[in-house]
Amino acid sequence: MTPLRQSELFSRWLENYIDYERVKRKDQFSLETMKFLMDRFRHPERAFRTVHVAGSKGKGSVSAMVARILESSGLAAGLYTSPHMVDFTERIGTAAGPFPDELYGRAADIVVPLVESIIPERIPGKAEPTWFELVTLFAFVAFREAGLPWAVIETGLGGRLDATNVVMPEASVITPIELEHTEYLGSTVAAIAGEKAGIIKEGVPVFFSSQFPEARRVIEAAAGKKGCRAFSMDDALRSVSALPSAQGLDVQLSFNRLEGGASFARPLAFRLPMPNPIQAKNAALAAYTAKCLLPELTEETIERGLCRAWLPGRFEIVEAGVPVILDGAHTVRSLELTMETFHSVFPGKGHLLFACAADKDVEAMASVVVPFFSRITLTTPGDRKAGDYPRAEAAFRACTGGTGVILETNESWRDALPLAIRRAREEGIPLLVTGSFYLVTEAKLLLSSRNQDPESEGPRRKA
Repeated sequence: MTPLRQSELFSRWLENYIDYERVKRKDQFSLETMKFLMDRFRHPERAFRTVHVAGSKGKGSVSAMVARILESSGLAAGLYTSPHMVDFTERIGTAAGPFPDELYGRAADIVVPLVESIIPERIPGKAEPTWFELVTLFAFVAFREAGLPWAVIETGLGGRLDATNVVMPEASVITPIELEHTEYLGSTVAAIAGEKAGIIKEGVPVFFSSQFPEARRVIEAAAGKKGCRAFSMDDALRSVSALPSAQGLDVQLSFNRLEGGASFARPLAFRLPMPNPIQAKNAALAAYTAKCLLPELTEETIERGLCRAWLPGRFEIVEAGVPVILDGAHTVRSLELTMETFHSVFPGKGHLLFACAADKDVEAMASVVVPFFSRITLTTPGDRKAGDYPRAEAAFRACTGGTGVILETNESWRDALPLAIRRAREEGIPLLVTGSFYLVTEAKLLLSSRNQDPESEGPRRKA
């Protein structure tokens, strides 16, 4: 039997602690336990310079892009993102991949005994650390042990009370904000923007994507109160061109002159490995942030970094007899963008495997996706996330009725995935798996283990 890696051993140890990525309680969000842990571990979050990224969508991609740009300039940078798809180390490493396993072992040797020896009565509120708090702590310790000068930190849920919000960054970055996790963050875009803007720190510059007007007002007001310069991509980006294909996204970006005298000498031109056109604006936000922080960065350095930026589950194309596209879009707007990309890269009808979490607007999501497919398989998000299957089925039946679209329903995602692949292969058309990052993760795991079909030679990711 192959011995477990150090990262796997640590991941198993974490199972002793409550994972609010699976089951969240609003009353559990607080920074007091994280502050206690930072004190106990001699402030590992201060051992490196930080870029802190929040938002409703695109924050993982932007984080990877900034880390890749730093790396391409010769500055080693840690990358902390969530969730992971196949392996725990996807969360904590560099943009190039995981650390050597020995480093995870060193970090675990520091974290485990100091956590296990905590006297509960000394924790503020006597609240045991949660799974995500300990993962965040572990990331900070790992980055310190690696001796990294920089780290790019993606928030988990929200921002203001997120476990990552103990860092004092060089820049706060906010990607597009829309309605999400309303039971925890608020029922309006403005309220959610207030939570995301909670990462803004005194005097730290803020860089933010194009936003709904109410979100932009909240961000700029928060920046004003903190005495921060606020840079909107609506003002900074002069033009953007993005041409998607199965090989990636050909992007051209032109910027207005940067505040403070720095500027790009020319437009940027590069190919992103992630073909969804929204990634072009994510790349613009990453490039602009990096250039403002480090004016000496050349255009070639930024382009080289962006050409290497990639995350799984972002319109990831896997070959399984037919193209299987894995995309974690889970909001109405992100699904609209994914449908545009799908239609551009794969003209004509396709098959869809869809599931979404119970808190999503499944009626609106169904109306977005149905017109693009000849066959739809509806299932559940997986074992880690609850869906409202009767509601989803009613929504899709209402949208497909009378359209000629074949709707198949199967509450077991384990059965639904190989069935959807087999149907797509029989007709020789692509299959899109979307609606929930949890469903995409389960699909990725099944495809990686070659369990999707006994006749398959196994998946091969397209370059």
